[in-house]
Amino acid sequence: MVDIFTLAYQAMNCCSFDHKKSLIVELKAQIGSGLYATQGTDTVVTVPDAGRPALPILVHPAQVPRRRLGSVAGRVGLIHAVAHIEFNAINLALDAVYRFRDMPRDYYRDWVRVAYEESIHFELLAKRLHQLGSDYGALPAHGGLWEMAVATDYDVIVRMALVPRVLEARGLDVTPAMIDKLKVHGDHQTVEIFSQILREEIDHVRIGNRWYKYVCDQRDIEPIALFSELLRSHGRIALRGPFNAEARLQAGFTQAELQELEELVVEFKNDFQAEQSPA
Repeated sequence: MVDIFTLAYQAMNCCSFDHKKSLIVELKAQIGSGLYATQGTDTVVTVPDAGRPALPILVHPAQVPRRRLGSVAGRVGLIHAVAHIEFNAINLALDAVYRFRDMPRDYYRDWVRVAYEESIHFELLAKRLHQLGSDYGALPAHGGLWEMAVATDYDVIVRMALVPRVLEARGLDVTPAMIDKLKVHGDHQTVEIFSQILREEIDHVRIGNRWYKYVCDQRDIEPIALFSELLRSHGRIALRGPFNAEARLQAGFTQAELQELEELVVEFKNDFQAEQSPA
């Protein structure tokens, strides 16, 4: 029986994108064969830094430069930021395979497919950067996505709640506006790439929703109440509105969950303002 967990770990820690992708293709083939165990024999370890190239340098989010999309430099900055998110998303999907054992086989099939599709997204964005006279790694980036991976590595229910349903779902909210701005500036090649990413990210968030709700059912936990509790304890700074209700509903959120998110944004905003007010 093939050890898919060792293979996922090797792919996640590989720094070369080309090698990482080749391992993902191998992993995808092994998952497709069905000849693997779902228990694993190794000890699961924390991964403080997943494999990535030496560049980009990582800085605080406030230090990542913002540029207007009317210039080539501005579009390069946006594409580079999204490429960095996609590279992290590859590693996040691989970690979801490596870390969480004894899940149904469809769980591993889903997350290996996500890793593969995220690698395609990164490849398209890296090629577009090159067409615009730049390359991935030429600009600074931040490591917030992987920080959340480490913070949620202790339980699959926490990972599914806070990474696909918060961080990745944020892409569903902001990407349509990016696409509209790129259309205004006539960058149709980047529009095509972002449109593909948006379509496939809806499915990736749906996968996160599917497995979050699956584990809630298995543990007899009310999903909305737990989600609110986890956001309060882990994810206040990550929760932002407004929300793209149409895309989120397609991705498996319910109207009740969207209403809860709206209320939490208001609650967190009020809490922040109270903390900033002089005593």
